[in-house]
Amino acid sequence: MAKRNHLRYLGFAIATLCFFYWALNNTSQKPYYSTQSSSPEFFDNDSFDTEIIPPQDDIIPPPDDIIPPQDEHEIIDSHLEKIEHDAAKDEVKDVAKAAFVVLIRNGDLYSFRPSMRELEDRFNRNYNYPYVFLNDEPFTEEFKKLISAMTKAKTEYGLIPKEHWSVPERIDMDLLNKNMTKMQEEQSIGILFNGDKSYFRFESGFFYRHSLLDKYDYYWRVEPGVRFYCDIDFDPFVYMRDHDIKYGFTISLHEYPKTIPTLWDSVKEFSNKYPELIEKDNLMEFISNDNGETYNLYVDNMSLLVKL
Repeated sequence: MAKRNHLRYLGFAIATLCFFYWALNNTSQKPYYSTQSSSPEFFDNDSFDTEIIPPQDDIIPPPDDIIPPQDEHEIIDSHLEKIEHDAAKDEVKDVAKAAFVVLIRNGDLYSFRPSMRELEDRFNRNYNYPYVFLNDEPFTEEFKKLISAMTKAKTEYGLIPKEHWSVPERIDMDLLNKNMTKMQEEQSIGILFNGDKSYFRFESGFFYRHSLLDKYDYYWRVEPGVRFYCDIDFDPFVYMRDHDIKYGFTISLHEYPKTIPTLWDSVKEFSNKYPELIEKDNLMEFISNDNGETYNLYVDNMSLLVKL
């Protein structure tokens, strides 16, 4: 009985060895491109139609310009770039003769760059309106280089003429200084205006006389430190042009009366003397709560206006 069991195990072992031998011989053939066969009798070239494929190293790759990107993200990006390029070629934007006007000094460079970055991201990257920078002193090369790098749009740098910046000779300087001292003592200025009378005098009218602005019809005043939090999905310049709007602003506040003690009296005197020059469809209800007796509106410096 024991002998019979031994014979049974021996037969099982022999069968197992034969199976593994057959399996190894059928899965260890050399690559199909080999020109030498390990079994000439089996691979008979006379009985099979064979094609000898050379090693991969001998294959000449196609030219680089017809090899497609291998990464799927690369393929998608390449396709999107082509779509955007074609769309940009086909679309011709309707833009106005307009520019950003920035009254700035060299020392304000690093406070203006974040403002300019946001303005570009939120609006101007789609329109490329030019920038005009004005200063009462020559701009440094560092200023021009670092500002120009912020945009694809044209940037221009101008020097303000002395006669546009300085106080005219006809002004009584003694009276001016006396009133400035009084306003400082009353804290009327300094907090709001930082005591820079030349800056506000220039912004109140002289800026549009600069020769760099002759070729533009619309101006957008931008100052260092301003922020742009939201996308501007339309062109304010074109909107103003198409709707015949002369002036635009972002916010209006109550005026600080002590800064303009004689302004409104002068306005009323003029309007009473020349009523024919007052536009009938005016903004009196917007700037006064008592039909013009008093005036309590202050418009911020973030303004857009048209050349008159």
